[in-house]
Amino acid sequence: MRRWLVPILAGLVLSAGAYQATLLATPYVLMNAAMKKIGARGPENRFAFGQMATADNQPIVRPSPDLSYSTCVFNLAKGPVLIDVEPVPDHYWSVSIFDARTDVAAVRSDRDTGGKPARLALVKAGQKAPEGYEAVRLEHDRGIALIRILLADAEEFPAIDAIRRKSTCRAL
Repeated sequence: MRRWLVPILAGLVLSAGAYQATLLATPYVLMNAAMKKIGARGPENRFAFGQMATADNQPIVRPSPDLSYSTCVFNLAKGPVLIDVEPVPDHYWSVSIFDARTDVAAVRSDRDTGGKPARLALVKAGQKAPEGYEAVRLEHDRGIALIRILLADAEEFPAIDAIRRKSTCRAL
């Protein structure tokens, strides 16, 4: 029995280490895959405005068919990134900021802004937000900004599309 003790303990230590490594790496791997797929729709630090999701053109897994999505893969390596979200009157909308580890860094909606634009400055430690922007501090250089707009009817899409295209994601 003693001769099996060291191999069993070594196996347990290796298993525990592999488990922890998997837990730590999985969010980064998944977010990297998402940024690569979404980033293929446009350059970094710029919103991509997709069509309404259908069974034939699902840009993400299980999108809601009554939401319009706009995405921006951002990169803070060269400095802050500014997000300006144009409000959509009489519709629910939100902007969510996800970091490279899939953590939600910020969420703002029409209810938070009182019908005014959302103005977020994505910054790292030591950087300041410009006047008029709310600072969202991030620990990672990369991530995704996601705007969602709720439509009551798919026929609203052309009018909503014109408004949402006024939203910007840009390096400072």
